[in-house]
Amino acid sequence: MPAARNPRLRPITAAAVLAAGSLLLTACGSSTTGTTTSGAAPIPTQAIPAVAADPALAGLVPDALKSGGKLVVGSDTSYAPNEFKDEKGKIVGMDVDLGAAIAQKLGLTADFQSAGFADIIPGIQSNKYQLGMSSFTVTKERQEQVDMVSYFSAGTSAAVKKGNPDKIVLDDLCGKKVAVQDATTQADEVKDTRNPDCAKAGKSAIPNDGDRFALQTDVAQALVSGRDQVMLADSPVIDYALKQTGGQLEKLGDTYGAAPYGVILAKNSPLSKAVQGAIQSLMADGTYKTILDKWGVSAGAITTSEINAAQS
Repeated sequence: MPAARNPRLRPITAAAVLAAGSLLLTACGSSTTGTTTSGAAPIPTQAIPAVAADPALAGLVPDALKSGGKLVVGSDTSYAPNEFKDEKGKIVGMDVDLGAAIAQKLGLTADFQSAGFADIIPGIQSNKYQLGMSSFTVTKERQEQVDMVSYFSAGTSAAVKKGNPDKIVLDDLCGKKVAVQDATTQADEVKDTRNPDCAKAGKSAIPNDGDRFALQTDVAQALVSGRDQVMLADSPVIDYALKQTGGQLEKLGDTYGAAPYGVILAKNSPLSKAVQGAIQSLMADGTYKTILDKWGVSAGAITTSEINAAQS
């Protein structure tokens, strides 16, 4: 559940990097592109039917946005299956389909733009983007800076190499090489929770508070290459990585720490209520379920969208 990531190094095709047999592994963890092979899970191509505008919700859209006709959406496109680039460079994913449907409900179109994760909230605050859709976990800290409209629930999962050759135990990662995306919820967990617990138990710390990468694709690469022993990431991301690595990885233990994702908007934005209403309407008409089913993430479905409902 990302908190803030470093700006990306260069554009990346997430599915291609994770594809089995096509990883171009490097010790430094730099991003590479490969070609999807028959061993990798295919990217869904199902078209989501167009959504009719809701006049009442469209009426909540500020006039300035109505005249422009679009919502510019910032997204860190290295986080398959939520937001990533296909082999042609097109931005795809669960968040992308949902963002497009939200915009249509409001009588607008969505213009997704790749952004460094750490740049999205500042981009919202400077009006560069109207929305941020990039697997943001809803937290009280974030709600002090922006509005957050919930639309999904995800927890943290872990993965290891197939067969768990290092006999990793999820409840005790002390002294293990743990790959995480830089400044994510998982990175904070290693630094603020797991390593202090290791110290209290008199055990070795997770080195460097985790092996941190700017891109989630590099996290998976580090585990497949053997550079690291375990990776932590959002549950849908781990599930997708298992498919894309063609059996080279397996899930470790159960998913934990479930919390909602939220669409990011400017603080006290008049658009927040419109987006919340659009999400709720998409839940009611079945479009929401269709999108989640397409990407294989229906386990994260919620039934009610809320504005700024963080409990922690």
